[in-house]
Amino acid sequence: MNNFGLDIWSNKNFVIEGDEVLVNFGSKPSLLKITQEIRQKDVRGPIILRFPHLIKKQITTLYECFNHAIAENSYKGSFKAVFPLKVNQFPHVVAAVTDKGTPFNYGLEAGSKAELILAMSKIVDGANITVNGFKDKEMITLAFIAAQSGHNITITIEGLGELKTIIAVATASNLKVPNIGIRVRLHSTGSGTWAKSAGMDAKFGLTATEILEALRLLKSANLLEKLSMIHFHIGSQMDDIAPIKRAIREAGNIYAELKMLGADALSNINIGGGLAVSYEQHSDAKLHNYSLEEFSSSVVFLLGEIMDAKGVTHPDIFTESGRFIVASHAVLVTPVLELFTQDYHEQLLNLKESNPPLITELKELYNQLNSKNCIEYLHDALDHIESLLTLFDLGYIDLQDRSNAEILVHNIIKKSLSLTSNINTSELKQLQVNLQERYLINASIFQSLPDYWGLKQHFPVMPLHHLSKKAIRGASIWDITCDSDGEIGFNPNKPLYLHDINLEEEEYFLGFFNVGAYQEALGMGHNLFTHPNEYTIVISDDAYEITNEEESKSTFNILESIGYNSNELLNKLKSDLNKSYFSTPKEKSDTLSKLDTFINQNGYLRTTS
Repeated sequence: MNNFGLDIWSNKNFVIEGDEVLVNFGSKPSLLKITQEIRQKDVRGPIILRFPHLIKKQITTLYECFNHAIAENSYKGSFKAVFPLKVNQFPHVVAAVTDKGTPFNYGLEAGSKAELILAMSKIVDGANITVNGFKDKEMITLAFIAAQSGHNITITIEGLGELKTIIAVATASNLKVPNIGIRVRLHSTGSGTWAKSAGMDAKFGLTATEILEALRLLKSANLLEKLSMIHFHIGSQMDDIAPIKRAIREAGNIYAELKMLGADALSNINIGGGLAVSYEQHSDAKLHNYSLEEFSSSVVFLLGEIMDAKGVTHPDIFTESGRFIVASHAVLVTPVLELFTQDYHEQLLNLKESNPPLITELKELYNQLNSKNCIEYLHDALDHIESLLTLFDLGYIDLQDRSNAEILVHNIIKKSLSLTSNINTSELKQLQVNLQERYLINASIFQSLPDYWGLKQHFPVMPLHHLSKKAIRGASIWDITCDSDGEIGFNPNKPLYLHDINLEEEEYFLGFFNVGAYQEALGMGHNLFTHPNEYTIVISDDAYEITNEEESKSTFNILESIGYNSNELLNKLKSDLNKSYFSTPKEKSDTLSKLDTFINQNGYLRTTS
């Protein structure tokens, strides 16, 4: 993984040139230089960098692939898409999605009242709004208000109870009735972690019997002309094309049957979301087994084939693949605060005037190591340490001798691994595991990478610099929460290797990639760590601009957001200080000033020991 799997997960969005990772677009700015420029403003803690050009790239690619498949297969319907707001509702993400999607009439999907209000407020004129999820009368009425306001909205029913409420609202008001969709419960199931989204035991959708009853209810209420869409979803992050094809065949036949039963206004089939994103960094890790080109071609071909066989007009095709659109646009950057094997640094070596012969030999081995003899000398060092530990147990060498032996052997292993071009032997791989380093990052996994904690979803990780040097330290990543689950442990089957850095001399920054989907929406305030500082990076051919700065909440803002009265807290803190003893008025004033500074900073760490 010399390039940290860039060729696997980055879709050519980032490249390594020289020592650093660059954004592969326009002026190709360095992520390290962007980070350093931001930190010059006294910003500490993790930061999120947003790249709106990557949202544009994904939207464009999605539409181009489907439109190409439509042309290739002489398909008579058109392609349309909506972005599910549940994937990332943050303002600058929604702004980028609607802005970059405007040329395509890219729409929005809502799954709650708040998301529906957001969609109504931010949708581009004429673009589609779809409404999914469980709904009460108030949410259904909101959809009527959206239709009355001129929005092109389709409300998808998840059960017959919702349809009856739609009919009741239509009967009781003079508001315009929105388009109606039916979510069908397919027999076909998906694949991967979210396969339970489909199948007969799925949470959402109508059975065949319920679909027929819905048709009857719509006819009775004179609303059949509003039935415009059927919808299904078989899971997020689908890794296998075969279940997708089965679902398309099943849903396509349901659509055609409904058309033949008199649902003349039916004109759209919504295939849901689920387009997979590559998160893995290792070539032998399981990836999805299809390309976007194959996916779009399969959908278009199968639907066309079914409709032609049954003499039904080709429907317009909708997708709701939000992860595919925004995952790549965000990078989480965090500094490393501390390494935990400082006790093996060479400067801690404390040799005596007269040392045991084996320690003298270890020192000579270390000094004479080169690329030709490193494996032989490594074996000698490993043999020597076993002998020295036995001598310690027998009382023939003291604790200082043992310390010197451990430091020398540790550094011989590190130097040997750095000099070895091939680390494919089981012995050397095991040494890297044993040499594992723990990197403490100034971030919360629960806040910024909740899918890792909750689902063991991997995210690509790499340093932003030192990329011309060999990374040999097997890495475990620890966050700053006081929770043992706040760790990305070293996995020998999917190893992450980072650099051996002296943090007293320089900072070391890690980037976590493809974090733009769900991580921010699901991030939790464990230990009251809150959303990081975020910045949008707009890149031109010859420069870049840092825009849309959003500061992380201050300590008091965090407490206020969960219901505490900040004035009450502050008065108590100041009262306690005023009652305490200070040697001088200036000392008291300085302490109060420090308190004021601390409570108005964000909750991430600023200094370490």
